[in-house]
Amino acid sequence: MKYLMHVAFLSVVISLSSVANEITMPQTALPPPSDTSSQFKHAITQFPVPTVEESIAATPQTVEQWRDYIQQRNADQKKKIKKMRKQFNVHVELLDIAGVTVRKITPESLSEEFKDKVYIDVHGGAYVLFGGLPSIEEGILIAHRLGIVVLSVDYRMPPSSPAPAALHDVVAVYKDVLTSYSADNIFVGGTSAGGGLILAVTQQLIKDDIAPPRALYAGTPWADLTKTGDTLFTNEGVDRILVTYDGQLASAAKLYASGKPLDDTSISPLYGSFEGFPPTFLLSGTRDMFLSDTVRVNRKIRDSGGDTVLEVFEGMSHADYLIAYETPESIAAYRAIKQFFSQHTASNK
Repeated sequence: MKYLMHVAFLSVVISLSSVANEITMPQTALPPPSDTSSQFKHAITQFPVPTVEESIAATPQTVEQWRDYIQQRNADQKKKIKKMRKQFNVHVELLDIAGVTVRKITPESLSEEFKDKVYIDVHGGAYVLFGGLPSIEEGILIAHRLGIVVLSVDYRMPPSSPAPAALHDVVAVYKDVLTSYSADNIFVGGTSAGGGLILAVTQQLIKDDIAPPRALYAGTPWADLTKTGDTLFTNEGVDRILVTYDGQLASAAKLYASGKPLDDTSISPLYGSFEGFPPTFLLSGTRDMFLSDTVRVNRKIRDSGGDTVLEVFEGMSHADYLIAYETPESIAAYRAIKQFFSQHTASNK
């Protein structure tokens, strides 16, 4: 009798579809993340979050709609960048490196351990957003909070330049920087699409027998553009930034791949080799839809014999440490990145 009651209870909570073999979980209201700072709680309530349905409905459907959307989002982002430049008093210089637009970001003061080092920043934005000045958002924070010179790569993007243009641009910049710095004095990193792209770049460097950077930082990397990974499902509608895969993410993935299979290793580096990877710092949050991508990359590197540090912040949606950058959680995240890089300077090998 107890067994039958147990089975009956489970059938209420979890229903199994005989057709798709899916697990359907009951929908529950999610309370605010209680074990976070008051500043973080305030920051994540500053703009409305669309529902899954609203997010899907707002997705650009044509190339022209994507162009308009990209222009609008980039214009909004420029306002944030202008505020951050003044706030952190960084110097920004426009460069051309190997035919690629790069912005050199120099902080007011350099940390002693990074005076002869350089950081190559690869921006996020679902592989389609934040070209031009908006590309330096995280580069500003890295320069200021780590005290290191940053080279932020303004790589080509769709609709005009789909993959592998971005990959080629970042590889070209890295190879050029190698003529001025040894690989042991180069760090590379990025968030979201930027995190995924630096993984693909590192795989390409190793494949081409080019010395990879001393260490990597991959923040919540979009390393698998297919709809795979547990938290794409469990955190759908929970992640206040991404909301759902079935809207802009799916559309941007197709735009970026431009006909190539989404599981192609140059598109989704999760399916590539992680042999010979440098030490890698991985960052995500409990409400992040890309938490599974981050965890899976961590496991791939570990299983290939590499060293990683995986930091997961309570209550954070996708890239909240970057978006809500004036919170204690954000400061703690970049402090951890600085500590990781400091431990992997050439003198501490």
